[in-house]
Amino acid sequence: MIPITESTGKRELRHTIMSITRLDKLLKSGPDDRLDRIIQRAQDIDALTSALRARLPVEMAENLLSANVHDSGELVLVCSTSAWASRLRFESNALIVAANKAGHDARACRVTVGHHQQP
Repeated sequence: MIPITESTGKRELRHTIMSITRLDKLLKSGPDDRLDRIIQRAQDIDALTSALRARLPVEMAENLLSANVHDSGELVLVCSTSAWASRLRFESNALIVAANKAGHDARACRVTVGHHQQP
């Protein structure tokens, strides 16, 4: 239930109701809908990241945070620091081959630095 007060503007109330409606549609979606596609995409990214980590030395694998292949064929690697980014760039050809063996169509590689959050 959304508390309605005199200070609640019609725009705010409409926005809140629309947000709830969109969330409700997302959660009630059937097979092959948005939520399933989001979950599948996350699983694909995780599987690719795991496959590439398996090809790397342990310390380097621990610093590969995520991997993804865009529709353009660009393999994007996200690592923890710029130092690890430099080291991963030297492995880019081998990682493109590994991504292709994992069922992707990677043709180029870009390495970026992300932020690893400790649990």
